[in-house]
Amino acid sequence: HVQLVESGGGSVQAGGSLRLSCAASGYTYSSTCMGWFRQAPGKERERVARVYTASSSTYYADSVKGRFTISQDSAKNTLYLQMNNLKPEDTAVYYCAAAVGQMACLIWAYEYWGQGTQVTVS
Repeated sequence: HVQLVESGGGSVQAGGSLRLSCAASGYTYSSTCMGWFRQAPGKERERVARVYTASSSTYYADSVKGRFTISQDSAKNTLYLQMNNLKPEDTAVYYCAAAVGQMACLIWAYEYWGQGTQVTVS
C-alpha cells in the first residue's frame, strides 16, 4: 500500500507564501517522478509542477513559473512545493502524486495520489 499525505495548506493574502509538503510511505521502490496538481471548484484538475526523482529535472506550468518551486528530500521520502507571490487564482485544493516508469511520467499517468490540502488566497 502506498500512501501520500499533503500538509501545509492554509489561507493567505495575495503576495504571501506557503510551503506544501507531501510525505510518502509504503513504497517498495522509489517513484520515477512526483508532481503537484490543483483543482479549483467547478474546474478540471490541472498540472502545477513535476520533478524526476533521480535527475531532479523539473517542469512548471506557465501560470506558476517564477513563483513556485518543487523540490524533494529523498532521504525523508518527502516532496515540497514552495509557493511565493500567491495570487487569488492560485486558490484550489492541491494534490501530490507519484508515478513509476518514464512513460508514465511523460504522459502524466500518475498512479498514487494524496488526499489534498486547501490553499486559499485573498
